[in-house]
Amino acid sequence: MWRGPVIERKRNISNALKWKAFTIHAKLITLAAQKWWDPDKNPTLFDVIEKARKANVPTDNIARAIRKWTWEDKSGLQIMELYYEWFAVGWVGIIAKSLTDNKNRTSSAIRHIFSKYGWNLWETWSVSSFGFKFMWVIYLELKGKKLEELEEIIIESGAEDYLLEDEEILKILTQKQDLAQVANYLKNKNLSIESFWLEYVPNNFIEITDFDKALKIIKLIEDLEEDEDIEKVWYNYSIPDELQDQVIDALEKAKFRT
Repeated sequence: MWRGPVIERKRNISNALKWKAFTIHAKLITLAAQKWWDPDKNPTLFDVIEKARKANVPTDNIARAIRKWTWEDKSGLQIMELYYEWFAVGWVGIIAKSLTDNKNRTSSAIRHIFSKYGWNLWETWSVSSFGFKFMWVIYLELKGKKLEELEEIIIESGAEDYLLEDEEILKILTQKQDLAQVANYLKNKNLSIESFWLEYVPNNFIEITDFDKALKIIKLIEDLEEDEDIEKVWYNYSIPDELQDQVIDALEKAKFRT
């Protein structure tokens, strides 16, 4: 089963990126509050607040994000969703979603990241409409359960497909009209849903077997994910475990030398 790229390395840097996670949750709340500031009357705002709480975002941060779009505090700039798309080596597709209050700043930063690796932006929809499907993804906590124990339940739930994110998280894919049915079925089976999001899901994965290409792509993804305005990055490549370990080892040694 495919393993998400640089899972181990992501864990090592997760604490360093915790501040960014709080910022992204605040932007999601502000974006939702732009439509209506009351979570009791705005289901989207209610949902993102619940996700922020689950991610341990401080209550003051949540309240401040909402206040930016009430008469109490109208100083906040408008938050925009922007998407950036590329085809990299071997027709590897990469999509990045940003949440920003300054389009020029974000676009300039993202172009700089890609130019550093010798690639250029493509037109919007050129990648997402070709190699990906836009679907709801339910993140299910395995909590010690084996995938074999859950396969029959997932099929019976009406879900379209599933992917193993790592040894702790299973991604279950479903169409928008089936989300509530699938989620309720899983809950009724006493399975723990961590969260659910609309995401770009690859139609298939392109295997990278060359060390230099793997190194370049992993570094590129890390640079994108470290940018303060990037919420999500999706891609359609996989790297064999042995090669991934070699790349991570090389990156860690380079980091130690500097």
